[in-house]
Amino acid sequence: GITYQEYCDMLDAQNGRCAICESEDAQSSRTYGKLFIDHCHTTGSVRGLLCGKCNRALGLFYDNRELLHNAIQYLQNSLAR
Repeated sequence: GITYQEYCDMLDAQNGRCAICESEDAQSSRTYGKLFIDHCHTTGSVRGLLCGKCNRALGLFYDNRELLHNAIQYLQNSLAR
């Protein structure tokens, strides 16, 4: 949890955009505003604000860096063909 002011400060620092794709998303209902508050599921620490798609994507990859790396490698390899 963070305060409303902390949310606003993070939102300002991110120029009102998702920390990953830089989009503005108006579909979040679990935050103070339009972006989700992303947190580490292991430590509970807040990492940043994400749009709904990026927030779900990290969750679907279980916040696992190796899986994300594998996905990047897959995309790079498929573009090379």
